[in-house]
Amino acid sequence: MKVVSEIEIRPTSVVLNGQPIAVETTGEKMLVELYRRYAGDYPKFFKMDTLSRLGFIAAEILLKEPRAKSQEPTAIILANRSASIKNDTDYLATISDGNYYPSPALFVYTLPNIVTGEIAIRHHIQGETSFYILDAPEQLEQILLSTMSNNLKPSNPQTILAGWCECTEPNNFYAKLQIIWNN
Repeated sequence: MKVVSEIEIRPTSVVLNGQPIAVETTGEKMLVELYRRYAGDYPKFFKMDTLSRLGFIAAEILLKEPRAKSQEPTAIILANRSASIKNDTDYLATISDGNYYPSPALFVYTLPNIVTGEIAIRHHIQGETSFYILDAPEQLEQILLSTMSNNLKPSNPQTILAGWCECTEPNNFYAKLQIIWNN
């Protein structure tokens, strides 16, 4: 496995291939700032939950990187520890206290794999899209090694967009995504 390109996003910082990206805002506002700077043409972004926004913008920035463009992903494999807990609690709030009309707009994002679908749609990735709920990022590495060694032939190298994408509160999130090439 070879890491071609990598991005790390925290509520107060963004680092692309070891170099910081200047941002003027923090938290959810920073994700919107990055969206406007790097995408700006996907209005569905504003309907997404924070987890999907985080993964979407991380992938958007990463896939525009020249190193990543040379190795277009054919699969997406993401993971985290908390699934879609932030949106799950928001959704639960719409059905509590006698309100029996839950929000369909929030329900859509009560599955953490929605982020992989949003990325796949945006970038026309038609291969595997998986989202795992794991205890630690090291477990994802084992899944990637297994996937690449068991399912791929040396004559058919594959590039995977993979990483950890966690959001427990609107301003408490972390993403570390990589373009990984099996050569």
